[in-house]
Amino acid sequence: MTDQDLEQSHEEFIAELAVIFDLLAKYDYQDKMKAMSNLTFITGNEGKAKYLGDYFHLPVAHTKLDLKEIQSLDLEEVVKDKAKRAYEIVKSPVLVEDVSLVFKGMKSLPGPLIKWFLETLDNEGLCRLVDGLDTRDALAEVQFAICDESGVRIFSGSMEGIIANAPKGEMGFGWDPIFIPKGHEKTWAEMNDDEKHNTSMRKIALEKMFEYLKK
Repeated sequence: MTDQDLEQSHEEFIAELAVIFDLLAKYDYQDKMKAMSNLTFITGNEGKAKYLGDYFHLPVAHTKLDLKEIQSLDLEEVVKDKAKRAYEIVKSPVLVEDVSLVFKGMKSLPGPLIKWFLETLDNEGLCRLVDGLDTRDALAEVQFAICDESGVRIFSGSMEGIIANAPKGEMGFGWDPIFIPKGHEKTWAEMNDDEKHNTSMRKIALEKMFEYLKK
C-alpha cells in the first residue's frame, strides 16, 4: 500500500468516525428531547433552569409557583410534598428540585433549611457560623422529583466538601461561593462551567433521572 493509499484510508476512517459521532450525538439529543418534552420544571431560579438546560443541551420549560414548603430536615419529605402540590396546580407532569447543605459540626443542620439560613446570614455569615464549629466538613445534596399521574419518583445526588473560610467567586448562585468540593481548592462559584459540572451533585442526580426517563 502506497503512502497516498494510507493517507486516503486514514482520511476515510476519520470521515466515517465523524459520521458515527454525529449519529450518536443526534440519538442522544433525541432521547433527551423526548425525556424532557413532557415535563415542566418548577422554579423561579434562572440559574437552576440554566443548569438544567445546559445539562440536556436544550431549552427546558419552567415556571415559577408560589408553593409553601414544609419545614423539615428530611430532604425527601420536602421534595415529595413540593412535587405533589405542584402537580395538583399544573395538572401535568412536573419536575421539582430542592437542596440541602449540612454542616457536619451541626449534625443535620442547616440541611433543607439552608435557604433560610442563607437569607438571614448571607454567605459571609454562614462562614462565620462554621468558624465556631469543630470542623468545616459539609455535605451538599440535591433531590429532583418527578410527579405525574403514577406518583412521585425521586433522584438524588450528593457531594462531600468543606465550607470556605470566606465567600469566593462570582459564578453560580446561592451558597456556591462557600462550598469547596472534596479534592478541590476552588468553591463552586470560582469554577468554570466544566469544572462545576464535573463536581456537581446535580450531575449525579440528573444522570439517574435521565436513565429512568429513557426507559
